[in-house]
Amino acid sequence: MKISVASGKGGTGKTLVATCLSAFAGDALLVDCDVEEPNAHLFFPQARTIEEDVCQVSVPQIEESRCNRCGECSRFCAYNALAVFPGDVLVFPELCHGCGGCALVCPQKAISEAKRPVGAVRRARAGEVELLWGELFPGEPMASPLIKEVKRRAEGRLVLIDCPPGTSCQAIAAVDGSDFCLLVAEPTPFGLYDLDLAVMVLDQMSIDCGVVVNKWGIGDDALTRYCRESDIPILMEIPWSQKIAGLYSRGLIFAGEMPEWQDRFRSLLSTIQEMVD
Repeated sequence: MKISVASGKGGTGKTLVATCLSAFAGDALLVDCDVEEPNAHLFFPQARTIEEDVCQVSVPQIEESRCNRCGECSRFCAYNALAVFPGDVLVFPELCHGCGGCALVCPQKAISEAKRPVGAVRRARAGEVELLWGELFPGEPMASPLIKEVKRRAEGRLVLIDCPPGTSCQAIAAVDGSDFCLLVAEPTPFGLYDLDLAVMVLDQMSIDCGVVVNKWGIGDDALTRYCRESDIPILMEIPWSQKIAGLYSRGLIFAGEMPEWQDRFRSLLSTIQEMVD
């Protein structure tokens, strides 16, 4: 079963929920797909790295001896990754999405594929929890290829995916293929607005969802009314707590320090399993 933990905005507590779920799930794989700033592994300082690899993407390589500067490749590319001039063809690898279309439309067969590294993929283990995450190299503008590569390696009885915030291409790539999406939201006007966007995206992707309300007690009851009217189950409420915030800021899994929450997270997983079944 694949459960993605997502949110419409940053700072709602996705990683807080994902780490607590994985710590008490038993034999779980925690996948951090927020590759621009992965931090889930920091909550498992005892983790031992067991695998490291580099993710590479395909980019066009021009064979000058064959190219006649016809410009078909440039006209085809929707991302403007190629520019054809009378004396040269410029390739902008950071804009390339690796679709391979330019090579297909080239009448002179002057384009082949080269590989370019965009990020690292790391795997570690901490007790029963296995960790998998990606780290996008500085300056790389596109995270989706690395996210897809990380997810390609994510296999297990229970896979928990810590997604990037928002509803961008990165978030959609991380959520795609999930059996269930757990949306973490805060009960504020901003939290409600962005939750609504996330719900609309999941509806288009035909992925069922439930909500965890974090920082319960601030704001108002508008988020609760929205969930009730939209028939979206609220599966857990985590109160606004200085103690929880303090534990989290020190890199500690708060449910591990507050035993009364451990059964609650186990129950949350059981509820999601029943909803998926």
